[in-house]
Amino acid sequence: MKINTKSADRNLLLELSGEVDHHGAREALREIELAVDAALPVNLVLDMAGVTFMDSSGIALILRAQQKMQLLDGGVLVCNVPPQARRVLDAAGISRLVTIR
Repeated sequence: MKINTKSADRNLLLELSGEVDHHGAREALREIELAVDAALPVNLVLDMAGVTFMDSSGIALILRAQQKMQLLDGGVLVCNVPPQARRVLDAAGISRLVTIR
């Protein structure tokens, strides 16, 4: 799991790539929390274009990011979700809690 970070004007873009499974999600969550703490963004965008596999750990990662952003009165957008990961998110009903494009 790799994350590229781009920050500008209180907007934080995190480009995720690789497998979002139990092992990858744990490290990714730590990186996301550090990036959010450093940037204090109003908007967090999780770009999942590079994700090759995702299980329920990805759901937990997105929900934790959402909780972190709520503490900052901010929001989360999840975009460019590959079909396999989209099926996981749809099965969990995540789109009711987080904007997915």
